[in-house]
Amino acid sequence: MSLILLKTLLRNLILPPSGPVLLGLCGFALLKRLPVLARVLLLTALASLWLLSTPVIADALSGLAERYPALDLSQATGAQAIVILGGGGQVARAPEYDGPSAEPILLERLSYGAYAAHKTGLPILISGAPIEARAMQETLRRNFDTQVRWVDNQAGDTFQNARNSARILETDGIRRILLVTHATHMARAVEEFTSTGLQVVPAPMGIISARDHPIEEYFPNPQGLVHSYGAIYELLGDRVRAFFAVTHIRRH
Repeated sequence: MSLILLKTLLRNLILPPSGPVLLGLCGFALLKRLPVLARVLLLTALASLWLLSTPVIADALSGLAERYPALDLSQATGAQAIVILGGGGQVARAPEYDGPSAEPILLERLSYGAYAAHKTGLPILISGAPIEARAMQETLRRNFDTQVRWVDNQAGDTFQNARNSARILETDGIRRILLVTHATHMARAVEEFTSTGLQVVPAPMGIISARDHPIEEYFPNPQGLVHSYGAIYELLGDRVRAFFAVTHIRRH
């Protein structure tokens, strides 16, 4: 089993909603044999799903993962290219477009990446898996009238995003990049890219902002769970990245 496949499997089993659901199922299975423990597990599962679905908890977790402020693009001096990272989903054929398309989370990155390109005039490199990279390129062209200069379509994770991008950009003598990804993902991405020797100007998007209706922060909703999932994944992922860097499990 490949390392990327193993990470994906563990992520889907541990993170919400799967983690709390599995915890609840364990509690249900133990009701007759260990009723006290079973009730604790069931209560923990229900409480964690409720709390992780509330925006106030999701924002707090996101705040722990976000380490870079928004970038003033007029101050992005010295950057030679924009790198937009994949992640967040895509479809090989969207009926409304009769072609590949980015799903909402990835679309947010592409939207900001296109905006940054229009503001700075810098060329774009996109990095992702095969179908993902095709969806990114088509979405930028079709939805944002933005062309891509370089395409990395062989990256399965942030480690490969960084290695592949550095190799591609090296051929054009590019060493300083403006990196576009979600704010919660940026810290881990910066570490991976700087370890290749690239100089990184972080351009995070999706940064926590004040809500129009604060009372909604305390009631569960699907978007809250999505944000909690992403924040927990990045907080754990940063520790895993550091472990891999120390143990050299991945070849640099």
